[in-house]
Amino acid sequence: MHFFLYRDGELYCEEVPIREIAREVGTPFYLYSHRTLERHWRVFDGALEALPHLICYSVKANSNLAVIRTFVKLGAGVDVVSGGELFRAMEAGVRSDKVVFSGVGKTEGEIRYGLRTGILMFNVESEGELELMEEIARQEGLKAPISFRVNPDIDASTHPYVATGLRSSKFGIDIALAPELYRRVAGSRHLEVKGISCHIGSQLTELGPFLEAFDRLKDLYHLLRGEGIEVQYVDLGGGLGIPYKDEYPPHPEEYGRAMASRAEGMDCLFVFEPGRVLVGNAGVLITKVLYRKRNGGKEFVVVDAGMNDLIRPTLYGAYHEILSVREREGERAAVDVVGPICETGDYFAKGRELGPVEPGDLLAIMGAGAYGFSMASNYNSRPRAAEVMVKGGDLYVVRKRETYQDIVRGESIPEFLR
Repeated sequence: MHFFLYRDGELYCEEVPIREIAREVGTPFYLYSHRTLERHWRVFDGALEALPHLICYSVKANSNLAVIRTFVKLGAGVDVVSGGELFRAMEAGVRSDKVVFSGVGKTEGEIRYGLRTGILMFNVESEGELELMEEIARQEGLKAPISFRVNPDIDASTHPYVATGLRSSKFGIDIALAPELYRRVAGSRHLEVKGISCHIGSQLTELGPFLEAFDRLKDLYHLLRGEGIEVQYVDLGGGLGIPYKDEYPPHPEEYGRAMASRAEGMDCLFVFEPGRVLVGNAGVLITKVLYRKRNGGKEFVVVDAGMNDLIRPTLYGAYHEILSVREREGERAAVDVVGPICETGDYFAKGRELGPVEPGDLLAIMGAGAYGFSMASNYNSRPRAAEVMVKGGDLYVVRKRETYQDIVRGESIPEFLR
């Protein structure tokens, strides 16, 4: 459920008409509903009440400081995959002992930063990373808190770009090799076993893969505990999907019940890393219609947002519902909704049935709160869009629109070209 609703043919975000926001901040812009973010958090947290748990919001889904802060104020930790995300999370006020640092390619600088920050644990993904972490911990005079991200070789039945639990993917450590690595950590003066981690993919719409992964982690947990290796945390990752079109993912309550049914006999704190399920439907991309044109027998609606603002349709073939901010009476027609980028792949929808729209009208691209702005770029030297958050009847610009000067900041012309 979200709080983007029509009133008398006008689309609102909570109590604010979206057309009013567009007049104030211009287009395109990302728009987030605080009430939706908060509601999604409470539903997900409540669904896990039968388990001792810590929710670590997956910052990669949407890394805006105001979004992170919303969840931190509700008690969340964070899952980060870079030093930049760790910095953002700390700026948003997260407690360092609620930070899980994941990622297959952590640099020496990022590992050192995480150690000095005092994070809860690193999800280690290779032997090489473990060796580097041990050496850095020795240099720092600290113990690195270790959880191995194990790869259970499970087909999550999702888009291949976001399937991360298969043996053929770059992520994690073969679960069969994990016991020996845990024994190595347990015998180290500079490493400390904290937990077991697993993340099998994103936008999952069935419970089966989650439960299969849980069972394999549970077997490893009992094996390690049987050898006297204490495991305090079992990190079950994220990946619960949302409805973009015809998907019917499990409700968080169903997910929570299923997880709790597997947890008997496990004395640990369970870590969950939701991202999309918290923010996906809490955000939309608002764009203005520039032109209508006909070409080669096709009808195009050209808008001022582009694939640099929202790349999911081009990258994943993803579906996003598109709504008119102000409904017009008239017949619907099949159109391609496209942006201004110099790429044929710059589109938001193909052959989509839309009601009548004219230049100057506003469209809302729904379900854009996750992997929208966080994947945006300056391709074609386009300034990135503004981000706005609404709470009740108030709006807040939580990221200013970039200027042309912003996009060349840091560049310089060397003397020999002057």
